[in-house]
Amino acid sequence: MCTSSGVGVQDTAVEAFQDLKLKKKYRYIIYKINDAYTEIVVEKTVETSGDVDYEHFVSSLPTNDCRYCVYDFEFGTGDGVRNKILFFTWSPDTSKIKQKMLYAASKDALRKKLDGVFTEIQCTDLSEVSHEAVLDKVSRMVS
Repeated sequence: MCTSSGVGVQDTAVEAFQDLKLKKKYRYIIYKINDAYTEIVVEKTVETSGDVDYEHFVSSLPTNDCRYCVYDFEFGTGDGVRNKILFFTWSPDTSKIKQKMLYAASKDALRKKLDGVFTEIQCTDLSEVSHEAVLDKVSRMVS
């Protein structure tokens, strides 16, 4: 499936998501549009382990380039620990306008293939992707 931007989604991008969702293999996945601007591909997968935390994810986001990300977000509630799969659109203020437009126009092609995402979080700077901001949004939606 291509979007109006002409960008499709590589099969391995969806397979990586299934591994995160069903097998709990990954803590997070970072996606990018390839250099030919034809497909959304996996840029990085990070396996679930004790030393991978949310700050590790945030530090993996590029300073000046857009990305899509999926993160298996773990948080505490009155009932114990819960997990929700979050979809992030990272579009920093410092990225080029053409890149921002391409990522915005292509997002739905990927998003529609990722069945099981709890919510989407759009971020333009580090304050919007901070653990506190994300936890607040997720907590409000769960309660």
